Amino acid sequence: MRAAVAGGLAALIALAGAPATAAPASDAARAAASYRALQTYFAAADGSGLYHEQYPVQANDNVYSYEWPYSQVHGATLDLTGMPGALGARYRDDLADRDTGQQRYWLASGGTTGVPGYASYPVAPYGGGGDFFYDDNEWVGLFDVQRYLAGGDRAALRRARRIFDLVVSGWDTDDSHADPGGVFWTQASWSHDRNTVSNMPGAELGLRLYQITGQRSYLDWARRMYDWTNAYLLGPDGLYYDHLDLAGTVEQTYWSYNQGVPVGVDVLFYQVTHDRDYLARARRTAVAAYDYYVGQGRLAAQPPYFNAIFFKNLLLLESVTGGHTYRDAMRDYANDVWDTNRDAGTGLFDFDHNGETQAIQQAAMVQIYAVLAWSPHRYQLLY
Repeated sequence: MRAAVAGGLAALIALAGAPATAAPASDAARAAASYRALQTYFAAADGSGLYHEQYPVQANDNVYSYEWPYSQVHGATLDLTGMPGALGARYRDDLADRDTGQQRYWLASGGTTGVPGYASYPVAPYGGGGDFFYDDNEWVGLFDVQRYLAGGDRAALRRARRIFDLVVSGWDTDDSHADPGGVFWTQASWSHDRNTVSNMPGAELGLRLYQITGQRSYLDWARRMYDWTNAYLLGPDGLYYDHLDLAGTVEQTYWSYNQGVPVGVDVLFYQVTHDRDYLARARRTAVAAYDYYVGQGRLAAQPPYFNAIFFKNLLLLESVTGGHTYRDAMRDYANDVWDTNRDAGTGLFDFDHNGETQAIQQAAMVQIYAVLAWSPHRYQLLY
């Protein structure tokens, strides 16, 4: 299996560097325009490399955004660099700037488990740091893997491996808990939830690291996270609930990103094991989620940053199965948002029609338009 994984990874990196066909002009242009608005209205003009949380900035706002919005700005810039040829190359310096800003959140002394990672708010001298959220860190780790696969950035790979160490440290080891196991959502004392979004992205990161390194522990941990989530958070209709608490009470909301990431995890399990049952499960989850959100008209009610993650994982599935059903749905969503939620004067997206935009919302739409501008062979680099 180790040799097969190495061979598959080599093919993946080769395809990532293959000549690209031209992107549809509208997608690339929309990505660029949305990014310009992000930079104009959210980037802090103080040399920190950080961003404001929302626009307009309110008197009681923090100086800078939390890590979760910043990570999605980071991911948006990364996705822009993936656009073909000169379209993507022009954002490489900006991506280096995002790296600088990202490190403003790094707390080398570690959180409650003693393992370093990204705090929820910038650390000194830019802020007082904050609690660690495992999902926030997992997104950054997945971006780092995407960078490694796209260009062989070994510094990014080292960061991803350190983040996975943090994720593993968040595993619930107390057998007295209801449904023991699972990665906690946060180290904050006010929450002891174990979530789909703290476990499935962790499994996805572990599988990517196994693809790259062949190190068995990554596969074993990915399977533990995957099995635990399927045991306790998979609903009878094939969709995933949000989280459960230490008493075993399940919060049954269906969020779009909680459906997308398990699809990506099953695709990666299929790639590393060649067991077609995983691919069949990925298809089933994708079909159930597509019907629930697209077929039944629920997609627009989901936050755009959840939908960006949802669609990226569906594109990963289509990179294996072929077809364009999910890409078409992603473009339909992107077109609808452009037509109904965008202020043509500012280029900002107003999802609540109240004159306010969150940085994470704007970043999500940059991601969506940028990835739609990618050549389809790159979809296999997605989460």
